[in-house]
Amino acid sequence: MNIARAARHVRLRLVIPVLAAAIAALVIPLSQVASAHTTTRAAASGVPKPTIVLEHGAWANTASWAAVIQRLQADGYTVYAPPNPLQGLPYDSAFLADFLHSIPGPIVLVGRSYGGAVITNGATGDSQVKALVYVDAFAPDQNQTLAQLLASVPGSCAAPQNLTVVPFPGAPAGVGDAYITQSVFPSCMANGLPAKQAQVLAADQAPIATIALTQPSGVPAWKTIPSWAVVGTADHAIPPALQLAMAENAHAHITEVNAPHLAMISDPGVVTSVILQAARATT
Repeated sequence: MNIARAARHVRLRLVIPVLAAAIAALVIPLSQVASAHTTTRAAASGVPKPTIVLEHGAWANTASWAAVIQRLQADGYTVYAPPNPLQGLPYDSAFLADFLHSIPGPIVLVGRSYGGAVITNGATGDSQVKALVYVDAFAPDQNQTLAQLLASVPGSCAAPQNLTVVPFPGAPAGVGDAYITQSVFPSCMANGLPAKQAQVLAADQAPIATIALTQPSGVPAWKTIPSWAVVGTADHAIPPALQLAMAENAHAHITEVNAPHLAMISDPGVVTSVILQAARATT
């Protein structure tokens, strides 16, 4: 019996390595097949998601995009919200263009209010920018100024009597930093938002150099780049009729929402949805 058991142990020691080798021979090709399928699925998914760049406008700052950024990041997008210097259209557009050149791959460029004029100029000739999104924004044509556009449709609360203009060092003669007067800000910019939130936004607004209102716009990027537009129908700063006229002139895909001039704060879900439409159209 001892001899028989010893013989069986010997046979098992011989058989187990052979079985292990056979199993390994099966497992390795299967893992390679699984890897090949994964690679095929990745290749079939198309180009990488575009980077989203958000350009704020006058009387706001980068924090105004917070709720939109959270939603875009949750959907897997890389997002940047660079500061807008608000020093004038040529300077601000060049500042944005330099920032865009630091980003690899496709870009969806979003501009709100005055930021719309900046993306219109900053993206011109940039082949990486695949879509433009205007949020309660200016989308000027060549040689138009913001002052001319606002004068073309009456009703804007961003009128001289509602501005507080202060000097700044090195300013050209006759140029100052313009704020929306704090007592006017809630009804002008933040109508529909809670009063306390509107008061905070009035206090931390970023001013714009008055020269930006009279500088002519250049060749618009929307002539060659597809565009989308969110139009706030309760906007008191850029009249909705003006927004619609500019968006139609740019052949933009238009979404209207019952929102003030701060749609990215009052209705971040709608704004995010339109940005995602533009992003998905690039792939």
